[in-house]
Amino acid sequence: MTIATTESRIFESAETLAHEVADWLCCLARTKDGAFAVCLSGGSTPRRLYERLAAPEVASRFPWNRVHWFWGDERFVPHDHPDSNFRMARDAFLSRAPVPPGNIHAMQTEGISPGEAAVAYEATLKGFYGADQLTPKRPLFDVTLLGIGDDGHTASLFPGQPALQEMQRWAVAVIGVKSEPRITLTYPALDSSVDLAFVATGREKRQVVARARAGDRTLPSGAVRPIGRLHWFTDRSATPE
Repeated sequence: MTIATTESRIFESAETLAHEVADWLCCLARTKDGAFAVCLSGGSTPRRLYERLAAPEVASRFPWNRVHWFWGDERFVPHDHPDSNFRMARDAFLSRAPVPPGNIHAMQTEGISPGEAAVAYEATLKGFYGADQLTPKRPLFDVTLLGIGDDGHTASLFPGQPALQEMQRWAVAVIGVKSEPRITLTYPALDSSVDLAFVATGREKRQVVARARAGDRTLPSGAVRPIGRLHWFTDRSATPE
């Protein structure tokens, strides 16, 4: 069964997508009073979008002091490692915009085990949320940005892994799937979003985007069910025909 999406937008190029989605995020942040929580995607696809947030024409309008930044997943490497999702976001915009240091909520990846890091990040999320249980009436995130891998994974929720069945914990360690351990948010945390947007570019993503957008639950990305609005933002080459 095809799931309903609030919005499916096709952009002529990856560059146009980066510009338009940065403006979309800025507008959402400006229209809400009080704290605004964003859950960031890692990987290479969103980098240009993040760089646009730091561009003067966007940064000058962005309510940096009210926006809090979280991560949907992280590779268990030091923050200065080239593969770190935190480092990518820091280099792309967090270090180039007037972001209060206390608004950056990175996952700890040194000095503790991956399991301990997942527990610590769940505690961070609960501290920000102000409760130990999520309620549909009050989402954890205002915006969650997600990518999609060629195998249909999103965040670090990979096909066939135990993390897909985790419905109580908000964050878990993922070990043995990739060369490095990872920390990922689970479906309950990711789905607790007012607006959740998948961002995909490139022809190689076309088939998997079609399956996930149709709600194919055999793909981790296809099983995402936000309590708020679901968006698919794709460039022309990633858009199913």
